[in-house]
Amino acid sequence: MKSNKIIVILGPTASGKSSAAIKLAEKFNGEIISADSRQIFKGMDVGTGKVTGSAESVIPSPAYRQAGLSRDLNRKKVFISEGISHHMLDIISPKTDFNVVKFKKRADKYIKDILKRGKLPIICGGTGFWIQAIVDDITYPEVKPNWELRAKLERESLEKLLEKLKKLDPERAKTVDTKNKIRIIRAIEICKTLGKVPSMNRGPRTKNYDFLQIGVKREKEILHERIKLNVINRFKEGMIAEVEKLHANGLSWKKIMSFGLSYKLIPMYLRGEISSEEELLEKIYLAEKNYAKRQMTWFKRNSHIKWLANYKDIEREVEKFVRSPEK
Repeated sequence: MKSNKIIVILGPTASGKSSAAIKLAEKFNGEIISADSRQIFKGMDVGTGKVTGSAESVIPSPAYRQAGLSRDLNRKKVFISEGISHHMLDIISPKTDFNVVKFKKRADKYIKDILKRGKLPIICGGTGFWIQAIVDDITYPEVKPNWELRAKLERESLEKLLEKLKKLDPERAKTVDTKNKIRIIRAIEICKTLGKVPSMNRGPRTKNYDFLQIGVKREKEILHERIKLNVINRFKEGMIAEVEKLHANGLSWKKIMSFGLSYKLIPMYLRGEISSEEELLEKIYLAEKNYAKRQMTWFKRNSHIKWLANYKDIEREVEKFVRSPEK
């Protein structure tokens, strides 16, 4: 009998999710499915804090072909970091639109394939919306762009747009990037198109999966220190040059800025709207801190998450879970 167990490692930016997930994959014969709405894009490596690795050719298993995945991941290539397979990472152009609907369709197939091969799926990321879609088996209707509505909303101020969103979806208004006009407009567009906000509370998923959700816990001061260090290191690794390359390769400033955080601020620096690298670094640090706060606002709604600070405690919890009888 094949296992139905799935591990979820989540938490705010800079909490150490990726390193914990890789260690768990090494110990428990796992493969990682990334749940990060920006790390899925090619060429967005430094600014997203993507793990280092490379796409390597694989021979698709029968289960892989049956799941309809043999043409995915750049013609049968899988992103490998520290010897561990990472799925949904570095797979599409940032010129391509990608959303929770597309993520869930692919992630469901990867889960099925990994389990069929007798391995442990480990979902790792900080995009709570995407993680919830998998754990609660939520199917969202795909909402096509409404260009007329977008043009109308584009003329309104951030404050007015945020007020509109609060009336339509108070919960989404708490977690959206309040300085990202494109994200706010998209949220309003979805609400208006559907006529109502999709319910976030679903019953147990019908697929027979058993989830263990672990949050990597950091005290606020420690998390802020880690965020600051990450930003400094990404500067050294070429975060500004990465944005320049994205633009040189045909990505508009508007599209780059729609990804938020450093991708919003670096174009402002390159166009002279931010005066120095020191000012840019501080603005990115503050943006990342606010992002971590929004992530935690989302995660705190989920009472099933076990928050653990020490890796050994995480490992023990996972070991107990994988050894327990199947449900």
